[in-house]
Amino acid sequence: MPRLTIRIDLDEGGSIGPGKIVLLEAVDREGSIAAAARALGMSYARAWRLVSAINQTFAEPVLTRQPGGARGGGAALTDFGRDLIARYRAVETAAHDAAGGHMARLQAIAAKPASLTADVPARPLKRGRR
Repeated sequence: MPRLTIRIDLDEGGSIGPGKIVLLEAVDREGSIAAAARALGMSYARAWRLVSAINQTFAEPVLTRQPGGARGGGAALTDFGRDLIARYRAVETAAHDAAGGHMARLQAIAAKPASLTADVPARPLKRGRR
């Protein structure tokens, strides 16, 4: 089955898509940006840039951070961050539901059975000069 990926481009110039949402979910699960980055196989710098971009896109922060120390640092999603994830996932679900039949048809068109191509004669190769 084909895969539908949703990226929402906002009027203000920012965007939110599957990568940023997965990162926020990992921060929520792991308790820190660094641990989320490790779990996703990305650098801390990349994860921090994505979180920063999300925070610049929206009027409210998506997470709160605690600086490191003897007990280590951490991060937690804000209520807004959780709401952002929920709204994105709701849009994603609605899009999948609406597109299901169309995607199945597109897949059927893309997957040409061998019987459709068996009747097409192969073009002879042009031979170059020797």
